[in-house]
Amino acid sequence: MEKIYTTEPTEIEQKVYDILDELGIDYGVVEHEPLYTAEDLNKIKEQAPGLHAKNLFLRNAKGNKYYLIVAEDSKPVNLKEVKKLIGSTNLSFASEDRLMKVLKLVPGSVNPFSLVNDEEKVVELYIEKELLSGELLNFHPNVNYKTVTISLEGLKKYLDHIGVTLNEIEL
Repeated sequence: MEKIYTTEPTEIEQKVYDILDELGIDYGVVEHEPLYTAEDLNKIKEQAPGLHAKNLFLRNAKGNKYYLIVAEDSKPVNLKEVKKLIGSTNLSFASEDRLMKVLKLVPGSVNPFSLVNDEEKVVELYIEKELLSGELLNFHPNVNYKTVTISLEGLKKYLDHIGVTLNEIEL
């Protein structure tokens, strides 16, 4: 796959590429304007083939458990339903401070790659079943102005390498 860079990768971004390269995983990179919402993904779908996702960084009611819920970009996500499916207390979006503390990221950059920054392994990853169909997947490499296109097998290999369990969820 093609890699298009117009800016030098940041340290947290390079961390992702280094692991992908070390593991021999084929991936493509497209640079674009910063994207902040699932709706913004429509701007890059022609450049980045495959499935696109929204990534929800959530916490439980006590704030002592964190979850990354990854769903197809146009799929509505009901937090009350997700709570039941994953066996959690009430869920809410984690604050910017918590996002920075746990994943060392700013809003709009969260994705499965960012779990490399979860040094204490406190985030549980749940990916929607539809995204696990075998098509190419697209995620930001810890910055929201680039998108990495990767195979499902490549993503699984990456997650396994960083010690993250991929949990399937049907929304």
